[in-house]
Amino acid sequence: MTHVYLQSMGVVSALGLGAAAMRDNLFATRAGGVVETDRYTPGRPLHLGVLPAHVPPLTGAPARQRSRNNAVLSAALAEVRPAVDAAIARFGPARVAIVLGVSTAGVEEGERASRLWQQEGRWPDGFDYALQEMGNAAEWLSRELGVCGPAHVISTACSSGAKALASGARLLRAGLVDAVVAGGVDALCEFTIAGFSALESVSAARCNPMSANRSGINIGEGAALFLMGRDPGPVHLAGWGEGSDAHHMSAPDPSGRGAVHVMQQALARAGLDAAAVDYVNLHGTATPLNDAMESGAVAQVLGTAVAASSTKPLTGHALAAAGAIEAAIGWMTLVDNPTGRLPPHWWDGARDPALPPLHLVAPGETLGRAPRHVLSNSFAFGGSNAALLLGAA
Repeated sequence: MTHVYLQSMGVVSALGLGAAAMRDNLFATRAGGVVETDRYTPGRPLHLGVLPAHVPPLTGAPARQRSRNNAVLSAALAEVRPAVDAAIARFGPARVAIVLGVSTAGVEEGERASRLWQQEGRWPDGFDYALQEMGNAAEWLSRELGVCGPAHVISTACSSGAKALASGARLLRAGLVDAVVAGGVDALCEFTIAGFSALESVSAARCNPMSANRSGINIGEGAALFLMGRDPGPVHLAGWGEGSDAHHMSAPDPSGRGAVHVMQQALARAGLDAAAVDYVNLHGTATPLNDAMESGAVAQVLGTAVAASSTKPLTGHALAAAGAIEAAIGWMTLVDNPTGRLPPHWWDGARDPALPPLHLVAPGETLGRAPRHVLSNSFAFGGSNAALLLGAA
């Protein structure tokens, strides 16, 4: 069996620009990341996972690719670029693939263009509707890196970033390519926040996963990219699971059967039993239905003793990028972590008696040893579910 490794990683999120900054804030004993702002909802402050600093615009790119979404992707690329360039030089541009999870593309630019049309009856000079096309990010990244291997995006809402890594692994196992740049990106925009607000799923306060008082999500933004290959790297993509419930357009199947299925797939593909999992990064959106479904599914597959947390109170829910960003959090948990520091679960501590009593990680909690395996869950609209099982190489 061909083993697949995550050889290098770059990430930007509300917790920090770059892996080092994000790692420091992830394991801090004070909750950071998500901030209160009305930038996208004037007069209605919300807690959002906005990037903590400006990302430079892509002034050198073609106009059709100069979206903020691609600029956020570029910020994550900077960290992984040396390793990617080395892989291209080694294998050739036709043997390097790109797979990205995307949902917003250039919607922010489309919003600005639409406002100008409404106000003045014209489109901005040079505006290209292709900015909003989902494949735009893969097109920009291919051009930026100078590669001509397979390049595509996956847009399955909140499971997109996780499914991109699974897709990259299949390309490698099939021998179609020798390296894959895989991950996810999403930039904040008014459209996304308005859509989730219409579903009554947005919390104005910092989200409160697994609490009896949970009331919805915080939308976030960010990107994570991995160089994937067959040569050993710091993290092994030991297993993954994917499924589609088709239960409801936006609500999860309350039985959790689909979530159970993908977690069991990931374990079976890795050849591991449940006891091998040291930590679970929960999808943990802090919506009533998701948390009820996921806690039951985790309890069924892994029991209630395994350490678990949702990191969305820190990063916000970065939608198509969430699975990739949380895989990066899994990397941080596995690599250079001899005492087993665990990502804390930030909440009010009010347990919901209707939910299984999961072992939710307290700030400062450690395993007392280096972790070996981390499971990361991503559950999306339409029941598009994914689970990634990462192992220390």
